[in-house]
Amino acid sequence: MSEEDSVDLETIDAEKEMMEPLAQESATKSESSAQTSAPPALPEINGPQDSNLDRILDIPLVLSAQLGSTRMLIKELLQLGPGSIVELDKLAGEPLEVLVNERLVARGEVVMVNEKFGIRLTDVISPTDRVNKLR
Repeated sequence: MSEEDSVDLETIDAEKEMMEPLAQESATKSESSAQTSAPPALPEINGPQDSNLDRILDIPLVLSAQLGSTRMLIKELLQLGPGSIVELDKLAGEPLEVLVNERLVARGEVVMVNEKFGIRLTDVISPTDRVNKLR
């Protein structure tokens, strides 16, 4: 097993650890919402794929927005403190990247929703392009 394979396994283990609390939270919410009200209706899909799609609808996913990124040495990281500025690779005004399980699915701009940050999607990656990037 190569070092790269080892890192991939460590990443998978870390993702599993992150997903377990989300899955438990989702199950708890599902149980409580089933007791109080019916779940929101999903669009009906006709055909034999209905049961296959139903199996994955409750899988929790991690959605994140990436403002930008940078690389730095450990020495530089250790020198960071309050007031430090880290320069990112994106220009001001460029759209954020919306990632689901670390895969790009859309781009958008920051908005405020009830005193919380939100993202207005301006460009959604087509399902065909997303599938092609998995290969």
